[in-house]
Amino acid sequence: MQPLQNIRILDITRALAGPYCTMMLGDLGADVIKIERPGVGDETRGWGPPFVGAPYGKYPGESAYFLAANRNKRSVTVNIQSKEGQEIIRKLAGVSDVLVENYRTGDLDKLGLGYEQLHALHPKLIYCSVSGYGRTGPYADRPGYDAIIQGEGGMMSFTGPVDGPPSRAGIPIIDITSGMFAATAILAALRARDLSGEGQLVDISLFDSHVALLTNVASNYLVGGEPPRRYGNAHPNLVPYDSFRARDGWFIVGVANDKQWGLLCDLIQQPEWKTDARYASNKDRVANRVELVADLNRIFSQRNVDDWLADLAKTGLPCGRINSVPDVFAHPQAQARNLTLETEHASAGTVRVPGFPYKFSATPAEIQKPPPMLGQHTEEVLTELLGYSKDEVASFKNNGAI
Repeated sequence: MQPLQNIRILDITRALAGPYCTMMLGDLGADVIKIERPGVGDETRGWGPPFVGAPYGKYPGESAYFLAANRNKRSVTVNIQSKEGQEIIRKLAGVSDVLVENYRTGDLDKLGLGYEQLHALHPKLIYCSVSGYGRTGPYADRPGYDAIIQGEGGMMSFTGPVDGPPSRAGIPIIDITSGMFAATAILAALRARDLSGEGQLVDISLFDSHVALLTNVASNYLVGGEPPRRYGNAHPNLVPYDSFRARDGWFIVGVANDKQWGLLCDLIQQPEWKTDARYASNKDRVANRVELVADLNRIFSQRNVDDWLADLAKTGLPCGRINSVPDVFAHPQAQARNLTLETEHASAGTVRVPGFPYKFSATPAEIQKPPPMLGQHTEEVLTELLGYSKDEVASFKNNGAI
């Protein structure tokens, strides 16, 4: 048994935010039907290299990017610009619990597939819209992309080297966070439907998600009135909480309170720093950040990373090596937590994908289906779920509806 095994998701999304949301729901057992454009599909199928598997259509294979966000889904090709395709979507919505879309605000309304139109037909349907700026406000009609939102939402202003240019995060963090918020909101809407019997609109935007992600940085500004500035890898409120260079590499250590500061002082044989007016309290250390970090780098540069990490771990101080991605997947903790999984792709054979971040004692997440080939399940879904005959499916294909 899986937590969402009786829930069906109609997934009309592409790129990352929407697909990441629906993949999470699929991991937990939902039947996710991914709608893709005939012959083209989700554009991330072509976002490579690297690619795996045999060439098909316009693609040299399946992109690793597509594999990352599309396991546990069935792919159905539908041309939603056609009348027949629109009717297929309406029928699929009628046998689904949730519809997730990430078209530009208003585009699906023009096709008769907007929230108000489908809610009138299927009042129990939960309709989740993921967009750049949300369905209201002066920017509602604008497209939204992760990097643009990182800039406009403030993250780039305080990310990067202290004296360097504004920097984006190394992963599409706003897309991923928006997908996570969408999945959480969908679960809440399903619970609300259990109580009321009614579906509703869930409005998720990348911009809203970014502002929510600012958390402590936003609070520092809203309470203190000072805009955040770049600290590199350092923490704005805690010192030392930063990356440091040892003799043979980099590591990171975090000191979250004065007790931990005392442990660090003893470890580095600077017990007098515990009462030094420059460093005694966190407030003092924040005020003298530059001087303290320079002092610590001088000390840490005298030994190797492994030596420091071994001693820091003995004291119980939070610390870790700054690993490369290959280091991460070779990490004993990553292996113990099954953070690399294998699945059998229809064309590529065995492929490796990141493991599940959620662990359940009784209803574990599973890979029931590998990332699908484009249109792999079209006939299966249309005949088994909607009752179309094989002749009707063939007719749809001939006239370009699927």
